[in-house]
Amino acid sequence: MRRILGNVSLLSIPTAPASKSPALLGLPFTSPWLLAPMEGVTEPCFRGLVLARNAPTALGGAFTEFVRVIDVPLPAWKLREHLGAKDESRPIGLQLMGSNVEALAVTARRAAEVGAPLVDLNFGCPAKGALRGCAGSALLKEPARIEALVRAVRLSVSPTPVTAKIRAGFDHARDVASLARAVEAGGAAMLTVHCRTRAEAYCEQVDWSRIARAVEAVSIPVCGNGGVNSHADLERLRRETGCALAMVGRGALADPWIFSDFSVDTQTAARFLCEYAQALREQRDASLRGAASRVKQLLRYWTAGGLCVRDRTEWLRQSDGAQLLDKLAALAA
Repeated sequence: MRRILGNVSLLSIPTAPASKSPALLGLPFTSPWLLAPMEGVTEPCFRGLVLARNAPTALGGAFTEFVRVIDVPLPAWKLREHLGAKDESRPIGLQLMGSNVEALAVTARRAAEVGAPLVDLNFGCPAKGALRGCAGSALLKEPARIEALVRAVRLSVSPTPVTAKIRAGFDHARDVASLARAVEAGGAAMLTVHCRTRAEAYCEQVDWSRIARAVEAVSIPVCGNGGVNSHADLERLRRETGCALAMVGRGALADPWIFSDFSVDTQTAARFLCEYAQALREQRDASLRGAASRVKQLLRYWTAGGLCVRDRTEWLRQSDGAQLLDKLAALAA
């Protein structure tokens, strides 16, 4: 049963299981539960609010949204922008996506130089733009290239850890073990496996046995991803697949407290969304309309506090950003 959250100290938040502790695996995370990198979502505003609501013993680390590297290395200022303010309590991995070995390696080195505690490589993005650039999940067709990219980045940033995230495959999952071994051969410190294939995109059905096959294929720690919709799913994923860590994506959009197993009331849920809109306007110079649009992006999945479970369509149809934010403010008061 989930505990009800009021105004409590983070010190009272439950601790994630200590078995297969990330520290014992040579990883900088403070808990086995991680916030997934999500394009257009896990920029510093949202990420910071989620981290603030989950103690390091509950949420062990997070990642930036992917940073696209095309033909030339990215400047240090751009990498600092994605990392945001340094979180002293747990690591924020900088995720890079690209297929140009030299540009990726130099960008990764700059990321380490500006303070990224680890560099993550994206081999899972299913977007058409990534496929056209032969990046993201397009590389799932070429395990040898994945291995080469991981190795080049590892050599460039050592001793900063390099991790990699893959999907279970491009249009089938028969080669998930081979893909996992390619990541390990390249020298990655951790592999994250999103259990859907590129072709399956974000379908509701998931097959965790694919993660288990990756776990069996390699000796490095594996982080499972996909289908985690409740706090109970976190440990169930580790138990059923043998993975050492578990990563939450859309489940955290629905409920930012998923890592800590707290049920919040409507007022607390509304306050999160109001603070998110305010942070976007103050820190990212977003317009009122832009901030409201980002809030609506969360409302598509949101379940915390029962805020819009019964009238989600009404919330999403609200075209006036000021009215939407005023409605949230009234609930948060």
